[in-house]
Amino acid sequence: MSQAAPSQAAPNPATPSSAPAVRGGLVAYLCLDGALKAADFYGRAFGAETAASHAPDAQGRTTHVHLHVNGSSLMLSDPFPEHGCPHQPAQGFNLTLMVDDIGAWWERAIAAGATPLMPPAEMFWGDTYAQLRDPFGVTWAMNQARR
Repeated sequence: MSQAAPSQAAPNPATPSSAPAVRGGLVAYLCLDGALKAADFYGRAFGAETAASHAPDAQGRTTHVHLHVNGSSLMLSDPFPEHGCPHQPAQGFNLTLMVDDIGAWWERAIAAGATPLMPPAEMFWGDTYAQLRDPFGVTWAMNQARR
């Protein structure tokens, strides 16, 4: 009979030294103008939970936010042009959420302030698919597999 591992206290999201588990086999790292605001928006729009976050500097910028979104990790930071990381508009990609109830995910994101690009519709591959843009310029797709 195996023993259960002793319980551990949850990491303090405000403590940069804590190292929460990274979830998923591919992790996106977004440099956004307003990473802490984006983390708040992603919580409201996509149910994201902050796993860790570095404190903001005097200008309100943070070097790192680690979110858990729909079973995966998503990393964020603000631009730091003085360190070679200037802001670049998001383009040429989307982040796709694989969901079971696309209608509920869509409505929550729109209510939080996302801009609809393509409402949920059945696609040629048989799944239901949608796209929206967040206030930070990132395009998000949602895909619900055929049942």
